[in-house]
Amino acid sequence: MSSGTKNNGHSGAVYAVLSTPNDAGFGTRQFDRCANDEPSELSAFFRRGSRHIIANNKMELKAAGNAFKNRNWIVDLLAIFFGIGTWLGVNGSFIQLPLLVNEAPEGWSLPSYLSVMVQLGNLGPLLYTAFQKYSPWKLNDGWTIHAVLAIGTLSCIFTAFFYNKTATIMGNEHSVALFILTIFTAVNACTSSVLFMPYMGRFKEQYMVTYFIGEGLSGLLPSVTALIQGIGNTGSCVLVNVTETGEEIYEQETQPPLFDTKVFFLILFGLMVLSYIGYTLLHALPLSKREYAQVTVSKGNKYEYGQDDNQPTKVEKLSRGQYIGMLLLMGAISLFSNGMFGSIQSYSSAPYGTRAYHLSATLSVIANPVACFLAMFLHFTSLRVIYVLSTLAAILTGYVFTTAVLSPYPPLYDQTIGMVLVVTAWTLVLGIVSYTKLGITTVMRAQGGQSLVWVGAITQLGSAIGAVSIFFAINYTRYFVAADTSC
Repeated sequence: MSSGTKNNGHSGAVYAVLSTPNDAGFGTRQFDRCANDEPSELSAFFRRGSRHIIANNKMELKAAGNAFKNRNWIVDLLAIFFGIGTWLGVNGSFIQLPLLVNEAPEGWSLPSYLSVMVQLGNLGPLLYTAFQKYSPWKLNDGWTIHAVLAIGTLSCIFTAFFYNKTATIMGNEHSVALFILTIFTAVNACTSSVLFMPYMGRFKEQYMVTYFIGEGLSGLLPSVTALIQGIGNTGSCVLVNVTETGEEIYEQETQPPLFDTKVFFLILFGLMVLSYIGYTLLHALPLSKREYAQVTVSKGNKYEYGQDDNQPTKVEKLSRGQYIGMLLLMGAISLFSNGMFGSIQSYSSAPYGTRAYHLSATLSVIANPVACFLAMFLHFTSLRVIYVLSTLAAILTGYVFTTAVLSPYPPLYDQTIGMVLVVTAWTLVLGIVSYTKLGITTVMRAQGGQSLVWVGAITQLGSAIGAVSIFFAINYTRYFVAADTSC
C-alpha cells in the first residue's frame, strides 16, 4: 500500500509517498526512481517536482480517506478532554480581565502583572526538565501529570473564591491572592508543553491531532463562556447631557454581566475536572493502551518508534540541520503566536472599530481548533508545506504588526475594507500557525528520542522571550498607542 522514499541531500523533501492500485502512469518503481534521481537539467527538475506533487496529493487523499479508520473514538474524546486542561486557566484569567480590573487595585495595569506571573510559571517545566536530566531518579510521567492537573484544577476553584483578596506590599495594595494562584495555574499550562505533549507521543500519530484540538478548545471554551456572560458586550453611547453651547455629552452604558467572576471560574473548575477525568481514563483504560504506537519509552522520556503500518503517514529521519531548523522554526512561531499576538491584537484591530476587535478576537480563537480538526483530513509531513505555510504566516504577521505599530491610524482604518482585511488577517494567521505547529510536531514525533520534549521546551522558551519583549515594547516605548474607543 505505501512505500517510504528518501530524498537524500534535497531540502523540502516529501517524507512519505503513497501509491494505490488505481495509480495511472506511476508505479512504485517509478516513484523510487524519481526520488533518487539527481537533477541534471531544468526539465528534469520540473518533472521530478510534478511527480512529488502528485505523490503528495495521493498521500493526503489517502490520509483523508483513512481519517475515520484505524482509530478509537473514545480515545479521541479522552485526548480532547486531556488537551482542554492545558491552557484553560491562563486563558480564562485573561479573558476575564474586563471584570477583574474593576475590582483589582492595579486597575488596567493588572494584565502586565499577570503576564509576569505567567512567566514565573515556567519554573515548572524548568524544574521538571532539570530533574529528569540530572537526577538519578526519574519522575513517572503518568503520576506527574496527575499532580500537574491537580494543581491546575485546585487553582481554578481557589481563584473563584479568593481572586479579589488583597494585601498591602510596600505601602501599596495588590491582588496578592490572584497573583499567587495565577502562578500555580501557569505551572499547569507551561509544564504541559514538556510533559503532556510528550506523553501523547506514546499513542498513535492520529491522537496527537485530537490532543491539539483539545488544546485549542482550552482557549475557545473560556471565550464562549465569557460571551454568554456578557463580557463581549461593549454597550452603547447614550446622550446624558447637552451643554449651554449645544455640545452633546455621551457616556458609554453597558449591561451588567449575566454572572460574576466567581461563577466563571467555577465553570472553568468544572472543565478542569472533566480534563482530569479524561486523562485518568486515557491513562488507565485497556482500550486506550491498545491505541499505543509501536514505541519503547525509556527513562528520561526517550521514545523509540517501530514501524506501524496503520499510521496515516510515514515520516523519515531528519538530517541534523533539518532537525535544528524545525526546532528553531517552532521557537520563532511560538515567540509570535504565544508570546506577542495576544498583547498586540487590540492595538491592531481596535482602530477599525469595536466590531472589528471582537470579530478578530473571536474568530482567531475559533481558528485554532478548526485548523487542528482539518488536520485530521489534510494531514501532511512535508517540509516544503511547512516552509510555505511559515512564509504565509510571516507575511500575515508583518501585516498585523504594521497595523499595531501604526495605531491609532493604521492603513484604511476608516474604511470597511480595512476592517475586513484586519479580521481576515488575524483569523488566517492564527489558523495557519496552529496548522503549521501541528505539522512540525508530527514530524518531530517520528524522530523519537526526546524530540517532543525539545519541541515543548523550545515552545516555552520562544513564548517567554516573546512575552517579555512585547511587555517592555508596549509599556516602555512609544511604538504602541491604543485607539480611543470611548464615546
